[in-house]
Amino acid sequence: MFLGKSDLGHGAPVTLQSRYGNRHGLVAGATGTGKSVSLMVLTEAFSRIGTPVFIADVKGDIAGLAMPGTPGERLQQRAAQLGLGDFRPEASPVIFWDLFGELGHPVRTTVSQVGPTLLARMLELNDTQAGVLDIVFKLADDEGLLLLDLDDLRALLGFAQENAKDISQRYGLIAGQSVAAIQRALLRLEQAGGKRFFGEPALELADLMRQDMSGRGVISILAADKLILSPRLYSGFLLWLLSELFETLPEVGDLDAPKLVFVFDEAHLLFHDCPPALRQRIEQVVRLIRSKGVGVYFCSQQPDDLPSEVLAQLGNRIQHALRAFTPRDQKAVRVAAETFVPNPAFKVAEAITTLGVGEALVSTLQDKGIPTPVEKVMMAPPRCRMGAITPEERAAVRARSPVGGRYDNEVNRESAYEILSRRAEQAAATREAAKARPEADNTAQRGGWLKDFLFGTGRRQGAIEATAKSAMRTVGNQLGRQILRGVLGGMAGGSRRR
Repeated sequence: MFLGKSDLGHGAPVTLQSRYGNRHGLVAGATGTGKSVSLMVLTEAFSRIGTPVFIADVKGDIAGLAMPGTPGERLQQRAAQLGLGDFRPEASPVIFWDLFGELGHPVRTTVSQVGPTLLARMLELNDTQAGVLDIVFKLADDEGLLLLDLDDLRALLGFAQENAKDISQRYGLIAGQSVAAIQRALLRLEQAGGKRFFGEPALELADLMRQDMSGRGVISILAADKLILSPRLYSGFLLWLLSELFETLPEVGDLDAPKLVFVFDEAHLLFHDCPPALRQRIEQVVRLIRSKGVGVYFCSQQPDDLPSEVLAQLGNRIQHALRAFTPRDQKAVRVAAETFVPNPAFKVAEAITTLGVGEALVSTLQDKGIPTPVEKVMMAPPRCRMGAITPEERAAVRARSPVGGRYDNEVNRESAYEILSRRAEQAAATREAAKARPEADNTAQRGGWLKDFLFGTGRRQGAIEATAKSAMRTVGNQLGRQILRGVLGGMAGGSRRR
């Protein structure tokens, strides 16, 4: 895959070999230096070889992949300098997605699939509150209660608070203050757009791994200009999606090209205030998902926005200019320079601060997975439009999408909220019936002991009710044991649906 041409005099082409596309990568640089354009070039290149791409569109310009570019004079001049004789504007096959359902098809998942670990981070819970959330998820699993949307979780939290004494004896202490804090956090998440994210139909990973009729990989673009205003929801969604890929896809080893490329824009949000346990799990997923045929590419302003353990896994690097105005900037320049294989032709640290727009320092994995010495590269232009698209153009792309009929209409099947509400109504009706029951005469009272034993009284349950509840708990426990949670706390592998 052609990325550009060396600007060091010999003018050699700089490429990324598709068979090493699953060895992950980094695109870094200051604002306005050309990171988005480099992401477009990478995305188009993967699509042309048949690899689907998932990418978040934070600023709205990535959507230009859906439209052919305009062959202006500067663009043609750059193509001629790079020797691109076959360069012509073209659009890529695109599906638009949006958690809010406004600029693309709605993206949904269930509360159970996200799991307690990522949900606690989305809700910004402390350790004690996160522990209560773990108990609530365990209770749902054991009782066979589906947690599909936020109403289900809110209902189960209320149930846990009402039965805190019994549940605390079985699972651990549940404090009313912690439950109340989680409820308030749910309200904040709901106001930030989380209510639309949790529900059904849930996103099927197969719809992110499509090819069009010509064999090109379909590019899934997530509209994130509004979502980025809720950083925890944005990062939590992307981490959930990455964990789902890791838990679901089979091992395939090294292929001629990745099965999917996953792009994290604004990658610093993933690790900001990230608990050590969650960070360790993220690093584990990034390290191991390569064998599933998935390449992960991070995009951020500073290379040190990512932990060193994650940086060590990124074999393909595109570094745009950095500005060394502050001590932190100067440190970032040194860190970026030290991550490259040195090139005796120039000083990397000096070159990083003098790169122009559309220029980058590039190092990729070549034969036998060996990283090349860093090259100063004039990057190739994308063939798509470099800029936003109109609402009419977006609507036209969405109208011919192959997945619109599946996701555009929400489904609300019976789950924890409906089940617990029905139980509460039945209990209330039983209590009212018991209060209205007339007193029997002495003869009926003498013979009523058997009835009370079997059917219970207003103050205690009968043998039939106790037996039924015991059977329901047994079924619930059997269902709960079928649920396996993955490394990031979501439902793993084949047990995703119930």
